[in-house]
Amino acid sequence: MAAALASMPALGLGTWKAAPGEVGAAVRSALALGYRHIDCAAIYGNEAEIGAALQGALAETDLQRQLLWITSKLWNDCHAPEQVRPALERTLADLQLDHLDLYLIHWPVVHRQGVLMPAIAADQIPLERLPLATTWAALEELVDAGLVRQIGLANCSAAKLAALLPHCRHRPAVNQVERHPWLQQIALLAYCREQGIAVTAYSPLGSPSSGGPAPLFSDPVITAIAAAHGVSPAQVLLAWGITCGTGVIPKSVRTERQAANLQAALQLQLSPDEMERIAGLDRHHRFVDGSFWELPGGPYSRAALWDEPTTV
Repeated sequence: MAAALASMPALGLGTWKAAPGEVGAAVRSALALGYRHIDCAAIYGNEAEIGAALQGALAETDLQRQLLWITSKLWNDCHAPEQVRPALERTLADLQLDHLDLYLIHWPVVHRQGVLMPAIAADQIPLERLPLATTWAALEELVDAGLVRQIGLANCSAAKLAALLPHCRHRPAVNQVERHPWLQQIALLAYCREQGIAVTAYSPLGSPSSGGPAPLFSDPVITAIAAAHGVSPAQVLLAWGITCGTGVIPKSVRTERQAANLQAALQLQLSPDEMERIAGLDRHHRFVDGSFWELPGGPYSRAALWDEPTTV
């Protein structure tokens, strides 16, 4: 992991799809187990409940704020410079914090303000009209103001990073992307390492965005390695991601699964042969393919989003 991110724990608790009424308890149990990295986003709609859980843990235990790593993300309808700080301030108010450790541009996609999920092309704004560099400059002001420690992006291709870097006063600390053995993102990972940008993997268990069981849990290579170690497929997948030098942020609201995930992060060691076998699973398969941003006559396509000629 990049030196600038040395203090970010490799294992974090993801909160995407953690339902209201359960996410607060999930955060409390994770903190009690020893988690110190919580990954949030405004669009998840649960930051207020997370904030109450964080404050409860800080007030009722000997946990100290400086030991936590809290990430959140700027949603697509707040990319205009005058909208960035108010969006962050809403997140800080919900999380009951005076600063974030990391703030990410959630997608390289822009909506009209107030449009959370666009229904028609007119709800979208092309990047040519509101470039990432313009939004990035507003995020840099948040660092200058002491409201965030680090800034970064999510779902960002190497090509978009390369176009952004010449405009940066504060370089991106993290690129958060979908990554698991079926989508290993080797070229993107190499580029980020070359540029000193840490990579955090969302959906590290290969979980479809539509929910349901993760097909990687039944992949024969993964299940064979899990059986050899006497662990679960999920533990193998997390250990693989951490061994690759990336952060991983699985979502779990069950204490026993949180504990198993933490055990994998701290204890499970995969051999070079096992890592090589998993390397052979790459099939460039995206569970979160960005097709929901493709609207008739709109400015966004999967090919342009990922800067790839085709999307498998």
